[in-house]
Amino acid sequence: MPEIARLTGRRDWIDLDFVERERTPEPAMALGIQSHVAGLSLSNTVELLDCLGVQRSRKAVHDWVQKADLQPESGRSPNQVALDETVIRINDQQFWLYAAADPATNELLHVRLFSTTTTALTEIFLRELRQKHDVETAVFLVDGAQHLQTALQRAGLRFQMRRHGNRNAVERIFRELKRRTSSFSNCFSHVEPKTAENWLQSFARWHNAAN
Repeated sequence: MPEIARLTGRRDWIDLDFVERERTPEPAMALGIQSHVAGLSLSNTVELLDCLGVQRSRKAVHDWVQKADLQPESGRSPNQVALDETVIRINDQQFWLYAAADPATNELLHVRLFSTTTTALTEIFLRELRQKHDVETAVFLVDGAQHLQTALQRAGLRFQMRRHGNRNAVERIFRELKRRTSSFSNCFSHVEPKTAENWLQSFARWHNAAN
């Protein structure tokens, strides 16, 4: 089974407060959530749990991840923020994953999934980012995308155009994300966009804990 070596480590970042009358032992649930978010397919996660004597369906594991509603922790004060976007496919349709990362820690600060990429949507993303973190004095590192620069200007946030260096932090995370989702052929099938976004936010929480 692939990536077993990457499934070790602490799991205290997984909040199981959502559990009600769940017959699965919490350590097994935490392992199932971590395993799927780390890149195992639902089938391989079920197989892993079965090896431990815990028999659950793929739907059960999927529901654990969704109900846990994991997101990157708030309250960061980065000096720089790498801002970028990449294409994610859901049911053969194209969506855009926006992400902001702290190059100093390689942590994801905020992620959102949108059906397109525009200045208005970038402004929404930045507004949510500002609500979660203190980025007022941070320098945003962006590429040549005009809508990113325009949204930052309208928000009164400082930015620099970078194609290399610290801005590569978010690109490295994107590469890791796409490698993690190789079990899904980098395409979420038979799910709603909100479900995919929930998984992506859970990935961000896992990534930060494992970083």
